[in-house]
Amino acid sequence: MPFVTVYTTSSCAYCAMLKNFLTDQNISFDEVNVENNLEMMNHIVRTTGQMDVPQSEVNGNWVVGYDPEGIMQAMNN
Repeated sequence: MPFVTVYTTSSCAYCAMLKNFLTDQNISFDEVNVENNLEMMNHIVRTTGQMDVPQSEVNGNWVVGYDPEGIMQAMNN
């Protein structure tokens, strides 16, 4: 099973949509709320060059934003 980590903030509607999508697809994931975690926010910015959330890491592949198709493609790589 692919390992999925979703980086979120509390007030992000797209983050909630992505978590609901993953749950509906029976895809287990870890959530990291970067709202009060500057170290993790800096990590994703350094890694992807993006400050936006949600960002998802699927087995080392990054998907930026609410992108169910991108998540599914990364799951199959």
